[in-house]
Amino acid sequence: MMDNTEQKQPQPQKELTKKEKFIAMLKETVETVVFVIVMVVIIRFFIGEIRWIPSASMRPTLIEGDRIFVERFSRFYSAPKRGDIMVFYPPEEDIKTDPLSVIERLTGFFCKDVAYIKRVIGVPGDKLEVKEHVDGTYEVYINDEPLNEPYIMSPDDYIPCSSEMFCGPMKIPAGNYFMMGDNRGNSQDSRFWGFLPKERFIGRAVFLFWPPTRLHIFTRPHYDLK
Repeated sequence: MMDNTEQKQPQPQKELTKKEKFIAMLKETVETVVFVIVMVVIIRFFIGEIRWIPSASMRPTLIEGDRIFVERFSRFYSAPKRGDIMVFYPPEEDIKTDPLSVIERLTGFFCKDVAYIKRVIGVPGDKLEVKEHVDGTYEVYINDEPLNEPYIMSPDDYIPCSSEMFCGPMKIPAGNYFMMGDNRGNSQDSRFWGFLPKERFIGRAVFLFWPPTRLHIFTRPHYDLK
């Protein structure tokens, strides 16, 4: 028996006009750009970001021109610990909340926000004092115990405390931290602007990757405090 069913022949594909080709290309470009922006936002907000060191305030740990990776995921489940190297917005920095500023902050494109990098020295509940010894050297005391800090530039190179500075003795309130640069003689830190609210933290420095000769993973120092 013969099959009288007619087989449909494939129709030749219609050639797109120049206008249709342009629209298709534009659509693909926009979709790609949107995808990249969304991925950048997700990575920067939930995972981490790259930062460049502009000043000498963290010498010798970090020097000018170093590139570091700053993780942001631990903030969802833990608080900063003493010794952590943290990136943050200083208390006097006005964080704008208009849509354009938020987009710039989330993507990192054209963002003008000022951020500092310092080490966590005092945590909530600590009694802290930056104490001067008779020989002119300075030392940080936590709960009346000296803090062993082998990472600082020099105990001889401290900005002298004055009555206008936050040198203590003082108790750090809940939800706040005391931040100091490792280069104590060249660091604008909590000694000048006081406590840092937890909400101002951006993330924790994890490793230094550039230049390759200074490749280094940051580990939290061990402090012999009671």
